[in-house]
This record gives sequence, structure tokens and C-alpha cells, in this order.
Amino acid sequence: MAEKMRYSDEELAEFKDIILKKLEKARKDYELYRNAITHGDGNDTQDTSPTFKVLEEGAATLSKEEAGKLAQRQQKFIQHLEAALIRIENKTYGICRETGKLISKERLRAVPHATLSIDAKNKQR
Repeated sequence: MAEKMRYSDEELAEFKDIILKKLEKARKDYELYRNAITHGDGNDTQDTSPTFKVLEEGAATLSKEEAGKLAQRQQKFIQHLEAALIRIENKTYGICRETGKLISKERLRAVPHATLSIDAKNKQR
């Protein structure tokens, strides 16, 4: 039997469902990080006593930096998931960009935006 060149429409639909669920959660997480940066959530020390505010300034700066980094990472993750959805529509999803072979279902379930098989990923190291 010839080696399978792409996933079936049913298999692609399963992966699409996984990606859409991860995308929804990723977008919610991204909004949480953005709110932490802009104080959009309303939980802030802006209206508390000046002494407490001084003590919190250092921690708030650090928290904003961390939230900014997390927001950037989350945005990148969202872009990777959206690109995976495009590959599903093009029926090229799950094909390793190095070897041209199918990426294992187990890997795609764990990392649905993967574009490299485990073998190709290990060769990069």
C-alpha cells in the first residue's frame, strides 16, 4: 500500500476542531494579559493610599513587563494556530515542511500548529 500523502477530510475536521478550541482559549488568555497591561480589568491600586501605591509600583512594573511578554507569546501562538487553519483549508495540514511526510497524529494533537515531524525537529538541534 502506498504511503498516505495527506490527512482525510474527516481527520482534518478533527484537527480543525482541536485548533478552534485552542484558538478560543488563546484569545481569552491574550485579552487577560492585555487587560493586565492596561489595567482594563479594573483591579488596580490607583485609588488606594499613596503609601501602598509606592510599595506596589515596583511590582506593578514587573507585572506589566511579564504580562507584555506573555501577551506577545500568546499573539504569536494565535498566529500559528490561524496559519494551521489555513493549511487545513488548503489540505496541506500535517505535512512536514522538511520531509514532506505526514506528521504523526499524536504530535498534531499535542502541538496542533506543528509544521515539522519529530524526526525533522530533532535534526534541527
